Amino acid sequence: MLISNFKRFNMKRVDAYLSSLGYCSRSEARKFMKQNEITVLDKRVFNPSTKASHKDIKVNQEALDSEKLLILLNKPKDYICSHNDAGKLIYSLLPKRWQNRNPKISTIGRLDIDTTGLILLTDDGELNHRLTSPKKDIKKIYEVTLLNPLNGDEKELFSSGTILLNGEDKPLKPAKLTIINDTLVHLEIVEGKYHQVKRMFAYTKNKVIKLHRVSFADTFLEDLKEGSFKELDINLFID
Repeated sequence: MLISNFKRFNMKRVDAYLSSLGYCSRSEARKFMKQNEITVLDKRVFNPSTKASHKDIKVNQEALDSEKLLILLNKPKDYICSHNDAGKLIYSLLPKRWQNRNPKISTIGRLDIDTTGLILLTDDGELNHRLTSPKKDIKKIYEVTLLNPLNGDEKELFSSGTILLNGEDKPLKPAKLTIINDTLVHLEIVEGKYHQVKRMFAYTKNKVIKLHRVSFADTFLEDLKEGSFKELDINLFID
C-alpha cells in the first residue's frame, strides 16, 4: 500500500509535464497529443488529463526531457546573459522547447557581453542559488589577454588577499595567477564581483582586451565548440 501511494504521489497529468517542459502550453496539449505520439508505458494516450510518472512518458518514442536541466554552454562574444535586454540573448542558443520551460532556464551567474567561454544554465533555482552564493567559494578560471605586459608582481599581489577595489568595503579573497606569457594569463578566483577580473588588472594599471572563462565549479569546456552546449548530470552538483 505504501509503495502504491508513493507512486500515485509522484504522478502528474500529462499536460502538466508537457507544459512545464516546454513542449506546448496546457491549452495546446490536446492538439499536440493528436499531432505527436505520446505514450505512457508504451501505450499511446490522447487525454491530457491522463496521470503518469515522468519516466513512463515518451514523446515520439523519445523519453521526456529531464525534469530539471543543467546545461554547459560555450558563450560566444556579443551574447547577453539576460531574459529581457535588447540584442542577442544567450537563451536563443538553446532549443525552443527549453526556452519555453516553466520555471525558466537561467544562467548561473553572468558573463559580460564581450566575455566568452563556459557558463552554466539551469531551471533549478536551489542549485542556481547554491552555485552563486558568495559563501561557497566556487572556483572560476579565466584566460585573460592583456593590453600591456605584466609588471611582474601580479602573482604575489593577487594571492595576498589585500586588494581593495574602488567601491568595495572588503579586500578581495586570494586569487591564483598562472602566467602563460607576459600578456596572457590564467586567473583563478572564488568570487564573482562586478567586472572583477577587469577591475583587478585595472588596479595594476593594465587593461583586459580579451576575457574567456575556461572553468566553473570544476567543469571545463573541453572540445565544446563556441555557441554549442551539452546537458550535464545535475546530480553531480547536488550535495
